[in-house]
Amino acid sequence: MNKQPTKSKKRIDLLDIYRGFAILGIFVVNIVIMNSTFLNQDEFAKQWTSNVDKISEKILQLFFYTKFFPIFSLLFGLGISMQALKLFDKNQLSFSFFARRMFILFLIGVFHIVFLWSGDVLNLYAIIGLFTTLMIEKSNKLILTLSVFFLFFPFYDQLFEYVFNLINFRPESYLKDYTGASVNEIIRNGTYRQGIKLRLLEYLTNVPMLFGFLAPVAISMFLLGLYLGKNKVHESLDLFINKVRKPILLIAVLTNIYRVIFLFILVKHEVFLSEIYREIFIKLMVLCDVAMGLFYLWLIGWIYFNTHMKKILLPLKYAGRMALTNYIMQSFIGLIIFSSIGFSFYESLSPSKTLMTAFFVFIFQIILSKIWLSYFRFGPFEWIWRCLTYKELLPIKKKNTVPNNGSYEKP
Repeated sequence: MNKQPTKSKKRIDLLDIYRGFAILGIFVVNIVIMNSTFLNQDEFAKQWTSNVDKISEKILQLFFYTKFFPIFSLLFGLGISMQALKLFDKNQLSFSFFARRMFILFLIGVFHIVFLWSGDVLNLYAIIGLFTTLMIEKSNKLILTLSVFFLFFPFYDQLFEYVFNLINFRPESYLKDYTGASVNEIIRNGTYRQGIKLRLLEYLTNVPMLFGFLAPVAISMFLLGLYLGKNKVHESLDLFINKVRKPILLIAVLTNIYRVIFLFILVKHEVFLSEIYREIFIKLMVLCDVAMGLFYLWLIGWIYFNTHMKKILLPLKYAGRMALTNYIMQSFIGLIIFSSIGFSFYESLSPSKTLMTAFFVFIFQIILSKIWLSYFRFGPFEWIWRCLTYKELLPIKKKNTVPNNGSYEKP
């Protein structure tokens, strides 16, 4: 049976607001890496000693790092479950459909890495998304148990080190001939072809972080999103937000106490020099950051339903409706800002300027998204992904067109 695009109900604005908020936070973090790669980031950061830059760095640590990746991952898992439930209701749910959808996302991720930026997570999302689709018909208890397990499992470093040794994969070897200075020269003054080569090598070098650090968080959040979707939390978000208010506030208070202690006390204490203790402290910090990301979602939802500040949040929905397009666009803008094909500002922006640039770019994306969506039903990349998934050229224009015979064509 050929599947037809699901006729979605009226969009849930709050979910689009969440997606827009996630896209903002992801770019704030990504632009820091675009400005100075991991290879030279510590040395580069030492030169910024002004108060405004120190404050900007603390803002990034307290409010952005490791908070938005979990949010985006959870929303992705929720989106999969919402689509799966629609197909299930129409008796059209099949693994092959989602396998094709994730394969196309994987190819978009490869395009992203090769031509724009090495920090892509779309192909990781495609792999995890495929696993998540296998869990759609599993019990809620199993899904939630696995979500908790993947988040708290403590031995990922040792596991992947064993696997890499087994297959003789040496990610540290790919950039061994590069220095901070040579990377700077390639990005600022090199050819686009040199940039492609560097991006591929950077991606291979970052595989341990991608699969040992980001993937477990993503799998956990995908499954949590699937759990929430199967329980149709999105259909009564106002009730759910009020229901979890007390536990979420308690968790937020406790985790933020630890985060402040970690950032301002532990990292300066000699106990942090111990490798064993340092790994424990960092793992706890990651868990607290994930909790902070979930608290952000609760807080935005509470503001949306219980205050008069809803209008302030609503512009985020335009960026959220085009989340994939805006994610790719941010990498393109970063390429223009920092590389030789644009302004060559690599390792030129201070933390404060980087932070301001991210917000200005995002405001531009909100405006552009609103204009685009006044004429079209989907963002460009959303439309391409949708057409290839359904193997059909789907209409993108928002308004009906009038053929020569005078009858109206369905949108």
